[in-house]
Amino acid sequence: MKALVYERYGTPDVLQLKELEKPVPNNDEILVKVFATTVNRTDNATIKAIPFFARIITGLFKPKKQTPGTEFAGEVTAIGKDISSLQIGDRVFGFDDSGSKAHAQYLTIQQDKAVTIPEGMSYKQAAVSTEGAHYAYNFINKVDIKKGCKVLVNGATGAIGSAAVQLLKHFEADVTAVCATKNIELVKSLGANRIIDYLNEDFTKDSEKYDYVFDMVGKSSFFKCYQLLKPAGVYISSDLGYMAQNIYLPLITSLIKTVIGNRIIIMPMPVDIRGSLLLIKKLMEQGEFKSVIDREFQLEQIVEAYRYVEKGHKTGNVVIAIQHDDNDKAQTITTV
Repeated sequence: MKALVYERYGTPDVLQLKELEKPVPNNDEILVKVFATTVNRTDNATIKAIPFFARIITGLFKPKKQTPGTEFAGEVTAIGKDISSLQIGDRVFGFDDSGSKAHAQYLTIQQDKAVTIPEGMSYKQAAVSTEGAHYAYNFINKVDIKKGCKVLVNGATGAIGSAAVQLLKHFEADVTAVCATKNIELVKSLGANRIIDYLNEDFTKDSEKYDYVFDMVGKSSFFKCYQLLKPAGVYISSDLGYMAQNIYLPLITSLIKTVIGNRIIIMPMPVDIRGSLLLIKKLMEQGEFKSVIDREFQLEQIVEAYRYVEKGHKTGNVVIAIQHDDNDKAQTITTV
């Protein structure tokens, strides 16, 4: 099978396509024939080992897992003997933030990190629906979103931001979205109540007060957004921030919150991938969630896709289409 490989950390220049052996699933895993995957911020950070302390998990001097990729959609072609919820032939999509080896024609993954694709949905649409939505939902489930509460979403057109706007509308929040001029109509279609064009206005100077500020691109800070927050307001970022301040500020702000008007910062540690997958599947089936695709690349162009995502200007998601030889179709087995 074809797979993207990196043997050392670095820029997309360290990536190369190679022929590898098709993996065999363990008893608690499924084998997926991948038809679509994505390239996202997480992938770019992974190949560069950013932040540096991530190497404790990914490998200190070189990557432990040499094929990156977190999101996928494809067909189950083999199952381990302990698999009960999926079967050969199922069309599935899924996500694994520990690195599921999704940038390959085949991958193995535990069954709780994959669910069946809604009827009528393409592999490409399914593949791009998971990473951003999982991280966005893990902003939302860290706080108490009530009907009508005011939320500002900075970076409303990225994978996480575009998902957040839609999820917040599902929970009946009043959403103000920050985006560039060219994306205003897109963000309106996602359900934003109000738009701030950051090319013409500094959103941190907005006179409105918010219950929550979600920085989905990690380019602002608690200090810059402090005046946007109501008393007891919460700031959450998708990035560690300058000198990793978003790791230690949650503790500091919780200790001195009475001094700073009970405004705090929360670090949204992502958990429960299966819960996110099931929610997104349900919302897609109900027509309440749509994935945003910026552009498409073929697997043979995936290094170019990494370079594009690295620039930090994508709108929504970048999808990778994966082709297979016809003789792949006969290679399905069930492990025992």
